[in-house]
Amino acid sequence: MLIGIDDTDSPQGMCTTYLGAVLARRLIREHMQVREARLVRLNPNVTFKTRGNAAVMLDVIGDPGTAFRIACDIVEELADQSCENTNPGLVVTESKPGEAFYRKAVTDFCTVDEAVALLESTGARYRGWKNRRGLIGATAAVASELPDRTSEILVYRQEERFGTPRSVDRQSLFDAEAATFPHTWDTVDTANDVVVCVPHTPDPVLFGIRGESAYWVMAARQMVRSEPPVLEQIWVTNQGTDAHLLDADIASLREGLSYRVRGTVIGRPKTGTGGHVSFTMGAEAHQVRCMAYEPTKNFRQVIRELRPGDNILACGSFKKGSINLEKIQVIALNAEKNVRPPLCTACNKRMTSDGRGKGWKCKKCGARADEPEEEEVPRMLNTGWYEVPPTARRHLARPLCRGTQI
Repeated sequence: MLIGIDDTDSPQGMCTTYLGAVLARRLIREHMQVREARLVRLNPNVTFKTRGNAAVMLDVIGDPGTAFRIACDIVEELADQSCENTNPGLVVTESKPGEAFYRKAVTDFCTVDEAVALLESTGARYRGWKNRRGLIGATAAVASELPDRTSEILVYRQEERFGTPRSVDRQSLFDAEAATFPHTWDTVDTANDVVVCVPHTPDPVLFGIRGESAYWVMAARQMVRSEPPVLEQIWVTNQGTDAHLLDADIASLREGLSYRVRGTVIGRPKTGTGGHVSFTMGAEAHQVRCMAYEPTKNFRQVIRELRPGDNILACGSFKKGSINLEKIQVIALNAEKNVRPPLCTACNKRMTSDGRGKGWKCKKCGARADEPEEEEVPRMLNTGWYEVPPTARRHLARPLCRGTQI
């Protein structure tokens, strides 16, 4: 059977993955077998969800009725239902729903009614609390298929430490990254000298390490020194896979969806208030603004080096009329030239314009030239891929250390 849970957390505390890890252990105590624990990230632009928009799924061998009862009890016990935007959902099913619902939930928006209709058609046990919105993520989790998958080990704190400063040795995190990259990523941001994998919110997570497999995340985790944890769970995930990106053209962009869009740079990038960098991209008479916000740090310098005529592929979410960049591919660079008056070969002096359309003339000797002198300007940018730093990367965004898939 498959068990899906979503929307049990809030910005003030709790974490759906922690609830899932606790549930897995209680099911094991009831002599059930947990074959897989899956962490499923969904559309990152859903405004009423916490930043990661994660649901969890457990693949379990055991009695569905007993599992449903235990899961309901744990949601009642641990979910932060005091938060207005926390609306838990629970699904237990012996029949896997169609993958299409998961695909829509990770790339688009779904409704509770759509989730309930699908659950009814598969004969699933389900329960929603409050407005039942968590049924969307719970249904998507049990419907998920992950052709590209990664792993994350999440290490959880002792309950009495919730809400207190975390104690994780900083240098051990940098050492773990150095020893296991590129098989793990986003433990730290080396370029900006920032720890990434330790949250700052009052939830139960102590730290988490993402990587290609259980082997690699465990290898990195064993190097980390920290306060004693209460439990740890390795999750199979869709993180770092670009599962949220759709291929589209500029004319078809929709608010709140994430895309790969090809176009040509129009106009030089501009740096605005707060250090945000923007430029306009066009294709087939349509244009869209692209944004690299201040938190993307050194990525903004890459964007500043773009020039009109450069051909690029922009990846990111379309929000409020802009593509918020996660990474770009520079496909082709447009030649940039400096134009200046030609040099008189006899006098070694620059000629002056003799009037519109009349060419150039040397004031000293009268020599003439029809064309100005053009000099190609060296570009500081190369073709290839560029990405935001780990501090600004979304959970679903595929880091370049994993290669590129187009």
